[in-house]
This record gives sequence, C-alpha cells and structure tokens, in this order.
Amino acid sequence: MPLNEEHILKFLDNESDTKAKSELISLLKTRIDKLCFDECERDRITCTLQPKCSRRFLLKLRIKGGLTIDDLPKFCYSVHKGVVERYFRNKTVIYRPFDAYLYLIDFFDVFFHGDYRKLNKFVSFKKWDEIFKIFDDRIQNRNENFDYLLIDNYLIIKFDDRLHIAFLEEKYAICNANRENIASLELLYGICKLHAALYFSEVKLTYMTSKHVEITLKIPYDVLTEISEEPSIANISKVDQYFWNTFWEDLNALTQYCDQINLNIDKNQNLEIILYISLLTNNYNEVGEKLPLRFRDLRLIFNFITRIYQDYYILWV
Repeated sequence: MPLNEEHILKFLDNESDTKAKSELISLLKTRIDKLCFDECERDRITCTLQPKCSRRFLLKLRIKGGLTIDDLPKFCYSVHKGVVERYFRNKTVIYRPFDAYLYLIDFFDVFFHGDYRKLNKFVSFKKWDEIFKIFDDRIQNRNENFDYLLIDNYLIIKFDDRLHIAFLEEKYAICNANRENIASLELLYGICKLHAALYFSEVKLTYMTSKHVEITLKIPYDVLTEISEEPSIANISKVDQYFWNTFWEDLNALTQYCDQINLNIDKNQNLEIILYISLLTNNYNEVGEKLPLRFRDLRLIFNFITRIYQDYYILWV
C-alpha cells in the first residue's frame, strides 16, 4: 500500500518524536511554498483559470495563520480578490467564491469602495459610530441594500442572501460564508440576532453564555384549531398539507443541527417550538466526534423559522 494522507495524519497525531514531526512539517511547508510561489505563479493563465490548490484554499491557510500580504503569492491573491468582487457585482466567475478570505482592507475595498480607507482606519481606532455613519449613508443616500450588526469581535454584513463576517481583531473577513464552521457562540448569536431583526422580529431569542442560543417561536392556537383531526386527501387545506405532511419531516431534519428541540403548549394554548443551537451538531465524523455547526446548517434552521413565522404566525396574529 502506498503512502497516503491517513498515514501522514496518523503519524502527526501519534508520533512522540517532535523532531521527526518538525521535519515532516518542514517538508510540507517547502512543498507548499514551491507550489504557490513558483509552479502556480509562473503561469498566470493557469493561476487564473486552474489554480494548483482547490479554490485557492492555501491563501486561507496563510491569511488565517496571521501572515501579511507580503507572505502571500501576490498575483494569486489579486485574482482571488477579483473573483470575490466580480461575484459581488453579479458578473461571470470561474467559480463561486464561497468561504473566501480577504484581508480586512481588501474586504472593505470590494464591498465599500470609496470608503475603504476610512473604514479600515476607523476599525483600527474602534470608532464604531463613524463606521455606522458611513454604512447608514450608503444605505439611505446611495441606494445600497445591505444590513449589518456589530457584536463582540465581529462585524456581520448581509447583502441579500450572502453573509460576510469581518473578524476585527484578526484583520480579515470571510466572504459568502457557507461551509465554514461558525467560530464562536457570540458570532452564532449575532447572526441569529441580525436574521431575527430582518425576518422574524417577534421570535424570542435568548443567549445562554457558553452553552447555546435558544430560539422560541409560536404557532397560534387559531392555527392549531384549523388542523384536521385526521389527514384527508380530498379538499386538503394549506394548513393540513403542511402540518400533516411536512412539519414533522422538517423537525426531524432540524434534529441534525439543534442540540435539542422542545414542543410545549403555553398558557394561551399556543404551540411553542424551542430550538437549542450550539456550535456542535448531532452529526458525527468517522471517529465518532460531533461535527461543528456551519453557516449553511444555520441557514436551514432559519428557513424553517421563517416559514413558520411568515405562514403560520404573522398572518394569524
């Protein structure tokens, strides 16, 4: 059997000789540097159309590792930034730049061109009011359509259905967040808070520090009384169609991503659905460890909440 990735990972996990591990990592680093700075950058057409690493993930390795722009293959990074900008402008791109990392100043340049230097300076000096003035001016006077929320170390920005997170202390941002893991409970709560304000403002949101985020939504008693006692094929209503055929499937799907789901009847006979969401899902990897919650997982939870809120709460209250 030839040497494969599992052998290397197992060696790094189990080997007690730190010198041997250091040599192996050094070999890996040498290979990565040669790939990035020589093989890929040498041919700009290839670098643009078919980079040597999938979706330029080695840029993410360097950016998240705290390296500066001088430590990156500059042409590759410029192409990467250009792809993010073209996708933002709804232009044709070779690939959709989901989970694309940019330095903070470049993030501001792509999404807030014209104000990016001021925004970068205000972040450095923590002048949040000045940042909000710029954002509000762009929304109110320049017809730009986005929403934002500052929480802890994160500036959460939402353009339509695309979510971007600026990590303020680290000086980088993730654009079009999708498959990446959600970094902290504070960030999870912030995203929930922003979505609640936009799409389901009367849903109760509770932040249980170091545990989970708790979301409580209600199905009014008036809706419950519209559900037939037995499923019917003829003249089935929209309420029956959903609650007899789809509701339980939706809840079952959500059990993959929620710590816990509780159903209660409150004092007014409304049905309360309480979702407990943490940084870990109920899905497992091959060694039996829980998988982290990703941005796309949270989006599935929001889709359920929005459907219940818009179809079976707002119209009935």
